[in-house]
Amino acid sequence: MAVITVERKPLTFLERTYLPQIVGGLKTTFKHLIAPKKTLEYPEERPTIPNGYRGVPTLVMDPNGREKCVACQLCEFVCPPKAIRITPGEILADQPDHAHVEKGPKTFDIDMLRCIYCGLCQEVCPEEAIVLQNQFSMSGYTRAEMVNHKDRLYELGGTLPDAHFKWDKKKAAEEHGNTH
Repeated sequence: MAVITVERKPLTFLERTYLPQIVGGLKTTFKHLIAPKKTLEYPEERPTIPNGYRGVPTLVMDPNGREKCVACQLCEFVCPPKAIRITPGEILADQPDHAHVEKGPKTFDIDMLRCIYCGLCQEVCPEEAIVLQNQFSMSGYTRAEMVNHKDRLYELGGTLPDAHFKWDKKKAAEEHGNTH
């Protein structure tokens, strides 16, 4: 293996004293001292959130107040840092509002310390049950406070208008099919 020697030009006197670099740094410092401040009085003033911002993942309900999540666990499987944990549970057949689903989440936890806000959970959800909110600041005093459980996820997400009304159409079709 050959060794290649690279010729370097010698430093000038000014370059050896680092004066041009010091003057350039001081110039930047004085420019920021004189320039008007663009401070944000947080939390009274909030920064503008750009379109497509991926914030905190939450669960949402349909307009009828039903859980959209059917515990398919796709979001859990696709989550790169494994921040989502779902325990599926059965839906009782005597609940007419839930006659369209076989199971739902018994527990649904998202560890926000592990979440990397990638948005894959929202993309993979066939029921559109997970939505990324515009919330960007989450804090807590303990690690346990940073794990959002099912009730907290629904509290953050709330109800989302459903453009498809998928389950209502399916329920109506089943009722219409049973009458004939």
